[in-house]
Amino acid sequence: MTCNTCGSTIADGFKFCPHCGTPVAGAAAGGTAAAAVASCDIPGLVKVAGGTFPMGQNEVNRKITLTEFEMGITPVTQRQYAYIMRNNPSKLSGPDRPVECVNWCEAIIYCNFLSIKEGLTPCFTIGNATDLTKIESKSPLWKRVICNFTANGYRLPTEAEWEYAARGGKQADTAQFAGGNDIDKVAWYGENSNVSTHDVATKKPNALGLYDMCGNVAEWCWDYMGDLPIQALTNPHGSNIGTLHVKRGGSWLDDPQQCTVYFRSGSAPTGKSSSLGFRVCRTIPAEAGSSKKSTEEIFV
Repeated sequence: MTCNTCGSTIADGFKFCPHCGTPVAGAAAGGTAAAAVASCDIPGLVKVAGGTFPMGQNEVNRKITLTEFEMGITPVTQRQYAYIMRNNPSKLSGPDRPVECVNWCEAIIYCNFLSIKEGLTPCFTIGNATDLTKIESKSPLWKRVICNFTANGYRLPTEAEWEYAARGGKQADTAQFAGGNDIDKVAWYGENSNVSTHDVATKKPNALGLYDMCGNVAEWCWDYMGDLPIQALTNPHGSNIGTLHVKRGGSWLDDPQQCTVYFRSGSAPTGKSSSLGFRVCRTIPAEAGSSKKSTEEIFV
């Protein structure tokens, strides 16, 4: 199928063009139709081309450069989480709703298990261990988790990757929300959610074809909560020290300001809420012959 607006090819099952957001002929407008992404057990990914952008609100001098990566099309759903972890901790049940009541540590564990399931190299280790299920969430060992950003497995996005993808990557969208300035078309938030999460991909996507980047559930990022950098950086991984981890995007109970692409908040890594979930990300492996490693270790 071809988009009548931008001419891009649209895969079967999509209700909106993943490139420009135009509704597919015959699909209901307004973003409250059936989900535009087929329900599945493994998260789908969209390639995000690298580029440079001004991170934050009205910060034209803060230039952040990112290399290409892949981002989950939707937040991890309850179906996807249960397929890997064999449990569903969510309070607002529905197989295609975002998984919630998952803390930062449990999101890390899911990423590693999903990587192993798919035959990929896990990104997260503590010492030599990749099975982190035996480590309690309150253990100080979590302060020594390492992320290998060159591994081909699944991981949490950095805060910079999250914002860049939410803004549409190289599309450089200046809208307040991921997909446009009309929040009702792109997000489930406090004024339209009926006090609940909703099935993913039932609102309009952004220019990259990413759904629910704003609203539905807020999303864990890798980074510790800290001040945004004031200098130009390439592939920043956030502060090395902190007690809170970044969450982005706002949720079903938040006001519009908290659902913008630039709003930041933090939560303890043990924090759980029916308004907090996560989305997976993957590094696109460097070309053959490159052996450079990039890891980040957290200390307190």
